[in-house]
Amino acid sequence: MTTPLFVSADWLQEHYNDERLQVLDARLLPPGMEAVRDIQAEYLAGHLPDAPYFDIEALSDHTSPYPHMLPRAESFAVAMRELGVSSDKHLVVYDEGNLFSAPRAWWMLKTFGVAQVSILAGGLQGWKEAGFALATGEVNLPEGEFEAHADESRVKRLTDVLLISHEGGAQIIDARPANRFNAEVDEPRPGLHRGHIPNSLNVPWNSLVEQGKLKPEAELQTLFADAGVDITQPVVASCGSGVTAVVVILALTALGARDVTLYDGSWGEWGSRDDLPIAK
Repeated sequence: MTTPLFVSADWLQEHYNDERLQVLDARLLPPGMEAVRDIQAEYLAGHLPDAPYFDIEALSDHTSPYPHMLPRAESFAVAMRELGVSSDKHLVVYDEGNLFSAPRAWWMLKTFGVAQVSILAGGLQGWKEAGFALATGEVNLPEGEFEAHADESRVKRLTDVLLISHEGGAQIIDARPANRFNAEVDEPRPGLHRGHIPNSLNVPWNSLVEQGKLKPEAELQTLFADAGVDITQPVVASCGSGVTAVVVILALTALGARDVTLYDGSWGEWGSRDDLPIAK
């Protein structure tokens, strides 16, 4: 049976005690919010029962100067085992309910070889609105069994994207808001240029989302077509730091697109450089 991209709160409640199922809290603050909110404290104050905190920030490659880069498979596997996560289970990830960060967790787990990963439609907000129980405090689970093997074909590097930008061969889709793509406002991360990768297309991630899940497929198809995207052709998704670009990947996956990759460095890398072409 094909694992669904999304499961509903009702479905999850019904299957919550299935020993082959595991739930992960993958909420993440948008850049610039760290000074006003403590996401760790918010997690401890209320999360789904037995759901450990999948901390995208902590699980990134901290040897890289760029935000949210994919870690090495070995270190990811160790971190997952310590959280109590097992790679052979059906993993259900959720965020606050805005579909901001759960797709990145879904993508990381899939990239490291987990076969069954779904996103909770509506996230934490939808779960609470359905009246289902929350737990508080730390979640301490027995050590998990997690094998990780990175699928490098899902990731593009700067040199790949530079070549595509010059010569074509794939469509580069930037998931940032239009005002950032069009260089009308500063980036939320300090020190980055304004603008976008030359010859990229803009599909703002939040235009694809409605109530914590993807919009209906017909609407998604229209949004991509209006942006000039041919979903039958290869796509490289980018954004600010490789998080919301995965909303684009998720939407294209829902529409049956096959050749969709992530520029993991995204604008956090490209926009920090003075030696790369920038369109405005």
